Amino acid sequence: MATEPPHREGAPAYRRVLVKVSGESLMGELDYGTDPERIGAIARQLALVHARGVEVAVVVGGGNIFRGLAAQASGMDRATGDYMGMLATVLNALALQDALEKQGVPTRVQSAIAISEVAEPYIRRRAMRHLEKQRIVIFAAGTGNPFFTTDTAAALRAIEMHAEIILMAKNGVEGVYTADPATDPDATFIPEITHMEAIERRLRVMDSTALTLCMENRLPIVVFNMGDELNIDRIVSGERVGTLVRT
Repeated sequence: MATEPPHREGAPAYRRVLVKVSGESLMGELDYGTDPERIGAIARQLALVHARGVEVAVVVGGGNIFRGLAAQASGMDRATGDYMGMLATVLNALALQDALEKQGVPTRVQSAIAISEVAEPYIRRRAMRHLEKQRIVIFAAGTGNPFFTTDTAAALRAIEMHAEIILMAKNGVEGVYTADPATDPDATFIPEITHMEAIERRLRVMDSTALTLCMENRLPIVVFNMGDELNIDRIVSGERVGTLVRT
């Protein structure tokens, strides 16, 4: 059941944000695939902050769909497998676009690989114009290149869009821990850490290429639990939620 959002006073702490939504966070309780209720919940979170005047860009992963293709991809050429993963992110982007438009939010999907019948090509200036016109922009197909993750795509697009922060949505995890809390009962929560510390300690924030990009461009990251439907609004309001990663 959706939580009734509180009435927020004052201006948001951020004018433009990029939200990284993993494919796994779209699965809900499914083994793989897309849970319509989960996508609806994510759309409500994004619509809530959009209504406050925040410019929102989104990068989606494809793990929820690619997990179902893992057996087929086993032993496959890495580049081919990565292109399959890119196509999976396009499916997720279209599903999220539909959910957002049902919330009354104008949304555009831009793909880093040409698929003009269902998505615009990625054009930086056009994407920035969409944001300025209060449209949510969903970036699909990663960077358009194999060997780069959607985490790297999130860092790259955030820098290109001049986003003020990346919001890394996790599935059922409150933030960054010293170890995987699912397997290590002694794992402890880390409320704040630097990019360099996260890289050196190999913590599960995002991949090292993405973290390095964020560090070099002094772009902060908040890692938070997507399960609480008020978390994005809390972060945008300036509240401390999850783990803050900054230089």
